[in-house]
Amino acid sequence: MSTSLLLVTLFFLSTTISSSTSPNHFTVKLIHRDSPHSPLYNPQTTATDRLNAAFLRSISRSRRFNHKSQTDLQSGLIGAGGEFFMSITIGTPPTNVLAIADTGSDLTWVQCKPCQQCYKENGPIFDKNKSSTYKNVPCDSRHCNALSTNERGCDESQNVCKYRYSYGDQSFTKGDVATETISVGTVSGSPVSFPGTVFGCGYNNGGTFDETGSGIIGLGGGEISLVSQLGSSISKRFSYCLSHKSSTMNGTSVINLGTNSIPSGTSKDSSVLSTPLVDKEPQTYYYLTLEAISVGKTKIPYTGSYGTSSATTKGNIIIDSGTTLTLLDSGFYDRFGAAVEESVTGAKRVSDPQGLLSHCFKSGNAEIGLPEITMHFTGADVKLSPLNAFVKVSEDMVCMSMIPTNEVAIYGNFAQMDFLVGYDLETRRVSFQRMDCSAGLGL
Repeated sequence: MSTSLLLVTLFFLSTTISSSTSPNHFTVKLIHRDSPHSPLYNPQTTATDRLNAAFLRSISRSRRFNHKSQTDLQSGLIGAGGEFFMSITIGTPPTNVLAIADTGSDLTWVQCKPCQQCYKENGPIFDKNKSSTYKNVPCDSRHCNALSTNERGCDESQNVCKYRYSYGDQSFTKGDVATETISVGTVSGSPVSFPGTVFGCGYNNGGTFDETGSGIIGLGGGEISLVSQLGSSISKRFSYCLSHKSSTMNGTSVINLGTNSIPSGTSKDSSVLSTPLVDKEPQTYYYLTLEAISVGKTKIPYTGSYGTSSATTKGNIIIDSGTTLTLLDSGFYDRFGAAVEESVTGAKRVSDPQGLLSHCFKSGNAEIGLPEITMHFTGADVKLSPLNAFVKVSEDMVCMSMIPTNEVAIYGNFAQMDFLVGYDLETRRVSFQRMDCSAGLGL
């Protein structure tokens, strides 16, 4: 499937398995799908081509978060995707699996033998019959019931929980819910294993899945996601640091899991900002409250939420590492875009040749003066650099990397680049700390 879950696609560099117990903290490298290190890298495409493809994935991916459009026959998901790949090993003996790490999905699933229908995959397909640690999950278990009613089923003759996901691009996966040993490699070189991890063993999969990968690694907030299952073993904490250079040879992004993964700081440390997570359905997604956005010194209240224009609504924006662009309520966006246009100097407003971005500016030979954008989340005023809010699409043209939407708002990964973004699922807070993520160093 062409990836649309950093969606963030996460690539954990893991080639070995270990029976070692999990440490309190570990760091794993992420590889951007457009990096020369990625199996999807195409040297024939230009940087502009890759950007436009990422923008299209953002627009497509955003539709999956509009849970109001879900039906009994479709889970409301679009093409499974993200901007970073994740490599894990699964089973005993281990099988290397490359998958999409998705902060907008809960259930981790991979292709499994024996297949009823499996799409072509470049790497090996996990064979459950050859693993000594594979175990089916019964229908009446807590983990089976953690799936929504339209996502689960039961083989009553075998008492085996079943899952089924359908995606908006007509792709699908079906299979058994099971437990297995999953291992990841860390930047320290010591692999970490997690026995008894719940996942989906997909034996009936098809559509537009990309043959370089196998399935999804669920990093969402629901009960059955990988980070929720690891729970106390990682102190219910994880963070990531995404480099704006991650699509080039020069930058490496990382994900940190465990006790020390959250940015450190006291209430007097202004470099660490934090905002509450808002509990909403579906629990998969990480909801924040955006109160306003400042363009320079002009502060514009954010009163849009799911197409309404009343007072600010709690949990009105989803933070997602797998969506490149930031999508803002269309009712608010008109005022916001006008303020940006007023503040840009040395350039004139032009149309995006691709028709994807709404506010573009062309300078000729002059230097473009761009305003400072500040995102005012509850309790956290996050100042963005020009690289967080604008993207250079040609030598003399920049566009705002924020677009309007009539669906749920999304805080995308361009806006999160070069921040250490921490998720504390115990205290229910997300934190931001500005730093250079290009070194690829963990905490």
